[in-house]
Amino acid sequence: MEPHADGDSSAHLPPDGYLMRAGYALDGGPGCISDARHHATAFLDNARAEHHLTVSGRARDLTELVVSELITNALKYAPGPVLMELRISTESADVIVWDNDPTVPAALAADPGRIGQHGMEIVRAVTENLLVEQEPIGKRITARIALTDAPSLT
Repeated sequence: MEPHADGDSSAHLPPDGYLMRAGYALDGGPGCISDARHHATAFLDNARAEHHLTVSGRARDLTELVVSELITNALKYAPGPVLMELRISTESADVIVWDNDPTVPAALAADPGRIGQHGMEIVRAVTENLLVEQEPIGKRITARIALTDAPSLT
């Protein structure tokens, strides 16, 4: 990661550690999932430009994938609106999705013969951390994605 031009980038972090946040209300209409992915990539591009962050191509692709899987699940299983929040720190991006269904999603056991229902398996596999919280209404899922590629272990 490249620090700010004036030195240590951590000296400029707000108290919660996030450099940027953005929120979006998604209505579930045609193109909603595509719009959410575009919001996510634009957010990463803005963070890279404004805060001189290194965002690997892998991190960008994984963010789009996680957004797509979480929004798809929310639209499929929860009636009503879906909220998406994006947050970025110097090391990771968080994708937060809220919907009004209180049912906690479960990753099913691996089954190569199963068609569909692999979304949470995929999200668990590609994120650093996955947190599901039940809310007074619905649930909030937070997925954390590393901004840089993991170092190879050789």
